[in-house]
Amino acid sequence: MTKSLTVWWDGAVVGSLQIDEHGDLAFIYDTRWLADLSKPAISISLPKRPEPFTRRETRPFFAGLLPEEGQREAVARALGVSKDNDFRLLEQLGGDVAGALTLCPEGELPPAPAGLTTAEPLEDARLLEILDILLSRPFLVGEEGLRLSLAGAQQKLPVVLVNGRIALPRPGQPSTHILKPPITGLPATTENEALAMRLAAALGIPAAPVEPRRTGRRTYLLVERYDRTVASDGAVWRLQQEDFCQALGISPEKKYASEGGPTFGPCFDLVRRACAQPAPAVLRLLDAAIFNVIVGNADAHGKNYSLLYRPEGIGFAPLYDLMCTAAYPGIHGKLAMKIARRATLDEFTARTWEEFGLEVGMSAPFVRRRASALAEQALVQVDKVADGIASAGFDSSDLHSIADVVRGRAQKVLDLGSGKGRASDA
Repeated sequence: MTKSLTVWWDGAVVGSLQIDEHGDLAFIYDTRWLADLSKPAISISLPKRPEPFTRRETRPFFAGLLPEEGQREAVARALGVSKDNDFRLLEQLGGDVAGALTLCPEGELPPAPAGLTTAEPLEDARLLEILDILLSRPFLVGEEGLRLSLAGAQQKLPVVLVNGRIALPRPGQPSTHILKPPITGLPATTENEALAMRLAAALGIPAAPVEPRRTGRRTYLLVERYDRTVASDGAVWRLQQEDFCQALGISPEKKYASEGGPTFGPCFDLVRRACAQPAPAVLRLLDAAIFNVIVGNADAHGKNYSLLYRPEGIGFAPLYDLMCTAAYPGIHGKLAMKIARRATLDEFTARTWEEFGLEVGMSAPFVRRRASALAEQALVQVDKVADGIASAGFDSSDLHSIADVVRGRAQKVLDLGSGKGRASDA
């Protein structure tokens, strides 16, 4: 017997996600969606066609809407389902996901969208309670009216902001922000991510706006969703987005390049063929690759880069999930996606950025100059960004300890760009 989830986009049926008695997934577009030439495909990896997509074709995109690793296991335990059952997880969580889609059981209509003012702001005591609950019940699974999901292995919760105060979305209401508690076992991750995200913005690299906050003794990061727009009347609209693993048809379990996930060559090729304005999108991807080296973010894998669907066409999405992982000695230092076959900054030579340029089809001298320019800007901006966060009541010593790591890496990138690499590389 086949079961189905209806896939919706802005009140229109896109298609059907199906599972048969053998557990095989399939996706098929609705004939009306196919016939309307103004309606896009939901993914680069799932182009519009009348034939059903196989499990191998279907799963990377839809599994990519779900949480990963420990968060996925915790959700499955809370729901009493198998962590490998993508269909059942989407059935329970698919009301508000990354991008424009909503998944509903067959025959059910998605709840009518609600304006921001209908959500009830949380009192501090309830917010602190939710931060505790997220440890065992990610996304507050099982709570009446909440069907929420986001990819990633870190704790997070989609929320809405009402006059600056955090609220849980009402049924059918698109979330506007993401609340991210600190990562258990690592110090000052709220400050760390805020620093990395704001430093990217200070360098002119589009990144999701973030605000570190504190309630009582608890800190958390509030991230503004770039896949949502809020109209003047308070109506919230979803924008479609997909990460590079989804667009390339790679399952989330293989997000790391070392496990078969995307490398930079295919990522640059994807941007060139998918984006409406490929030239600026390629430059933004280059900046992102360079910035992650400078900031010491070893965890920038294929699910941490995305495409954003706007009315004017597909573009490279703002950066998100940036962090200086190099600030934590217990975390491996190998880049999730190598730069010209180098996995750590210590392996870089005076020629690495030029080799990277050749690898991704860009001017080698330009890539070297761009790396030096961003490193120079990072040296100027990192303490200013750290001071700005500290002035909002966050620990200055933690922030400047992280800034010191970034500064050291930026100086090394700058030195390499000026030819001060190891003597054997000269």
